[in-house]
Amino acid sequence: MPGLYFEELVEGEVYDHPFTRTVTEMDNVLFTSLTMNPQPLHLDAEFAKTTIHGHRLVNSLFTMALVGGMIVYDLTYGTTLGNLGYDKVEFPNPVFHGDTIRASSTILRKRESASRPDAGIVWFEHRGINQRDEVVCLCERAGMMMKRPVEA
Repeated sequence: MPGLYFEELVEGEVYDHPFTRTVTEMDNVLFTSLTMNPQPLHLDAEFAKTTIHGHRLVNSLFTMALVGGMIVYDLTYGTTLGNLGYDKVEFPNPVFHGDTIRASSTILRKRESASRPDAGIVWFEHRGINQRDEVVCLCERAGMMMKRPVEA
């Protein structure tokens, strides 16, 4: 399995994830509609023309979900026991239709679980970066990660 176990995650290590994704208008409209978000900044092109951006923005929660998905294969695929929470979420730059996003992660810290001898807690920083090398999403989160199974 491609995910990493608790022991394999090294504090300070940086992972540049290989997947990229160009965000489409359909992504934005579907996500915004599915989550029942009526914000015209995401859905109404005429309204968005009157804003400081001049056109529609991609829903920031879509951006965070996209970045969250991009990191899975390298870090947590099959080795996570669950997401424990987000300590910080920032969107320093907007995402627009047609932007291409990539992700990078840093292992901030980790510790053994006090309640589960087969697991540990890892704090990650995930960054979403657009094609102009601007950070569009920055989040810190904690996850419960499996320890490497003891072979019988």
